[in-house]
Amino acid sequence: MIAKEYRTVRQITGPLMLVEGVEGVTYGELADIKLGDGSLRRGRVLEVSGDKAMVQVFEGTSGLSPQDVKVKFLGKGMELGVSADILGRVFDGFGLPVDDGPAIIPEKYLNVNGNPINPFARDYPNEFIQTGISTIDLLNTLVRGQKLPLFSGSGLPHSRIAAQIARQAKVLKTGEKFAVVFAAMGITFEESEFFISDFRRTGAIERAVLFMNLADDPPIERISLPRMALTAAEYLAYEKDMHVLVILTDLTNYCEALREISAARREVPGRRGYPGYLYTDLSTLYERAGRIKGKSGSITQIPVLTMPEDDKTHPIPDLTGYITEGQIMIHRGLHAQGIYPPVDVLPSLSRLKDKGIGEGKTREDHADIMNQLYAAYARGKNAKELAVVLGESALSETDVMFVKFSDAFEDTFVRQGEDENRPIEESLRIGWELLTILPRGELKRVRDAYIEKYYPKH
Repeated sequence: MIAKEYRTVRQITGPLMLVEGVEGVTYGELADIKLGDGSLRRGRVLEVSGDKAMVQVFEGTSGLSPQDVKVKFLGKGMELGVSADILGRVFDGFGLPVDDGPAIIPEKYLNVNGNPINPFARDYPNEFIQTGISTIDLLNTLVRGQKLPLFSGSGLPHSRIAAQIARQAKVLKTGEKFAVVFAAMGITFEESEFFISDFRRTGAIERAVLFMNLADDPPIERISLPRMALTAAEYLAYEKDMHVLVILTDLTNYCEALREISAARREVPGRRGYPGYLYTDLSTLYERAGRIKGKSGSITQIPVLTMPEDDKTHPIPDLTGYITEGQIMIHRGLHAQGIYPPVDVLPSLSRLKDKGIGEGKTREDHADIMNQLYAAYARGKNAKELAVVLGESALSETDVMFVKFSDAFEDTFVRQGEDENRPIEESLRIGWELLTILPRGELKRVRDAYIEKYYPKH
């Protein structure tokens, strides 16, 4: 059946055009838009009401006039052509290669909106993923199949941390196939070059698929890009049995694009001008992480988002916190002290960490030492705040030790090199070493048997 061409464009507003008199058109369907000079643009149906269809033009509507445009609906949604050859390649937000390599010969085409996972078919995340970063591995453990976002602010080194995790992350079982899907939305050319050259420099690109969208690319590309990336991840995970880590940066740019398109559609805005369906839209991305019973592959997600004005009650981090299983907080104060990575461990949280640690996964003493380090650091920070108000003379001898501990904790445990890949055993060793600053009687959260076995004997 030959697709009809419509010359019934009635209105063009921003990136949107209204086509009347359409038949059999469905939501999400792709459209070819032919201009008077014969050039072609691509669009997608955003809304259908009776015989009217609202089409979003990917390349924008500049230079279009309603009487010169022909629209042909293609009868299919946006798809990504996938094969094992996507590993080691760089794509744009529409899934086209941008790395001067050959075109991909697809094994199959997959709809980028994915298929919903039956909740009953989901398997519980319970395997440790080592990122080589102590503050994550020991205190806010990432578990295979989890969604653990990075909450940052503008000017903080979240890009460097994301690249470091992408380079270093691995499942500790030998022989497990591991891949990284890296999706960057609305980034600068400089950031894009940093990510691509970093992946190439370290050889990590061999097991990675990169999707890049620059700040001057169309907003619709920012909306399709994470779905392209997650479709590639689902293919690698569920058809090639790989453990896939998906890093999405920066989700704030994605939500800004969503707000821009919502305003062009003249929808009633919700909080801070974002569309009322922002929660639903974000959940369609985040909930594509997980494990499926009977499949050895899995998808683990680390979304990165910059909180406008460092405000964690802003709609984007707020809604993300509801959907995901915790958050890693990047702290401006630590960054100002020259500490990298500036992870603030006290408000950070991984809700699934207990499922991925312990004997047979990391080490038997992991949970105890995690609790002891957290408690001691919190007490040291509180004592520091007390000293600011009442003066250092108000602190007891033990409090002074906890203050010393909190300083040493930030300097030797939180701080590490950008290329320093710490195994979990090394993070545990540093943790035990730090506990020697405190009197043994204060180690109330660690079992005596572990103190006898692991406490450093100087």
